[in-house]
Amino acid sequence: MSTEERRKFLKVGTLAAALGLAGKAIAQEGNANLDLRNDPDAPPPIGNASAKPRIPGGSDAVAEIDGFSRFKPSRGNDPESDFYLGKKMPGFRPASAGPAPFEAPDLDKLPWKMVGGAKEFHLVPQAVRREFLPGYFMDVYGYNGSMPGPTIEVTQGDRVRIVVTNELPEDTFTHWHGFELPIQYDGAATLTQNPIKPGKTMVFEFDVHEEGTFFYHSHIPMQEAFGQVGWFIVHPKKVYDPPVDRDFGLIFQNFNIPPTHTVSDSWAMDWNWHTINGRSGPLTTPLVCKHGERVRVRLLDFSPMQHHPIHLHGHTYWETGHEGARTPSSAWVPRNTSLVGVAQATNFEFIANNPGDWIFHCHMVHHMMNHMVRHVGPRMRENSNVDRYQQNTSTRPAVDYSREGQHWDTPGYPQKMQGMERTMPQMETLWNRRESKGMRATYPMAVKGLMTVMRVLPDDLYNLVMESDEPVEKGAVFAEIVRRFGDPSRYEPAPSMMMGMDDGKKM
Repeated sequence: MSTEERRKFLKVGTLAAALGLAGKAIAQEGNANLDLRNDPDAPPPIGNASAKPRIPGGSDAVAEIDGFSRFKPSRGNDPESDFYLGKKMPGFRPASAGPAPFEAPDLDKLPWKMVGGAKEFHLVPQAVRREFLPGYFMDVYGYNGSMPGPTIEVTQGDRVRIVVTNELPEDTFTHWHGFELPIQYDGAATLTQNPIKPGKTMVFEFDVHEEGTFFYHSHIPMQEAFGQVGWFIVHPKKVYDPPVDRDFGLIFQNFNIPPTHTVSDSWAMDWNWHTINGRSGPLTTPLVCKHGERVRVRLLDFSPMQHHPIHLHGHTYWETGHEGARTPSSAWVPRNTSLVGVAQATNFEFIANNPGDWIFHCHMVHHMMNHMVRHVGPRMRENSNVDRYQQNTSTRPAVDYSREGQHWDTPGYPQKMQGMERTMPQMETLWNRRESKGMRATYPMAVKGLMTVMRVLPDDLYNLVMESDEPVEKGAVFAEIVRRFGDPSRYEPAPSMMMGMDDGKKM
């Protein structure tokens, strides 16, 4: 069936489904007027509570295909269908608009200019100070002032020239991971090129015939462990079918940085700091999309030796490609958890049909925390914290060695980490980002280590969060989504956060 024939079939065949969706929207409109009676102090309704999910004007997209809806959680009628779990349901963005812009939160794009028929980029390996969490600066290696480095973004068929000037105090090499290029530009240490000496420059120039998800990195192992990596995205000449509305990129990394240190032990066999695009949760910037959009996430594991089982809550996605190439659609796999190995990239695509703030994280338990330490010292004392101990190190708080009481009757107690209190300026750093507006007050305590959030917002709430400067109360977006799509009668307020701690109040 041709693309045009398929469009005609979908428009005719989904009329009844669209009418059914209108009924659902009416139900949501009524839902929007329900009080959150468990919390008389709940944030008031925001946005356009009566707004119905809709297809943007000018889009050929449809609301439902073969039993799968882009506006509510659904599976579809037939696992053999091209549209089961939204497999080939296109986004709102037409292919004629070109590839969706690539977004790597917290990372810049490397600028270029056309010189002699090639897109010329200037890349600078150098030592970098990166703020993993508010107030926690670490000394790492990166490029152009950033770790990971800035994104190189080109189109299939481009000729590129990359001028690499080494500002490290030691030799370096740059490898263009996955590219099929002339051997002298591969960057595989002294096998194929001489080192780029401190203060010296090497020029790489080649034609890009590939398309897909690639990256660049140092080819000195310890420099890799210190963070030297960056995206190299090649958009296809012909937009992938089905086209997406969002194209996000996340780089997962691990570091071993002991307490009071700022420099990673690159020889370590274990890791206690975990970053996504150079930030550790909750400083990882949420990914924000609109309800009903088709979303792609490219995820690269550039950890020294840790694989990551990546899990997305609230949605089922399709694995559509890896660092080698786009996978033929007949081999796509539906999942909600994927194991991504070291130096591997996996592309996930899904229809964002379930509004909410959905955690997106590595499922290894030690990767869901920050700078883990042993349960010793003040952390084991009842009603004591690190701050109290640090204020008076000559007089330690008393320790109850009896190990008696109902808590100690449970083998393995305690398992919850304590500490990580934050100052008000640090909390403001988290909340002042547009992408976190309206999330529950407990969001900074819920997102840790290799965690970020996929926010799926109805149009009016997306506009309020991402396109307006109106203030949004903590928890207001969450409460509004519960009103429209959840169970308002069972809404629970979140305790407010004061200096990173629970003060018992709700928000």
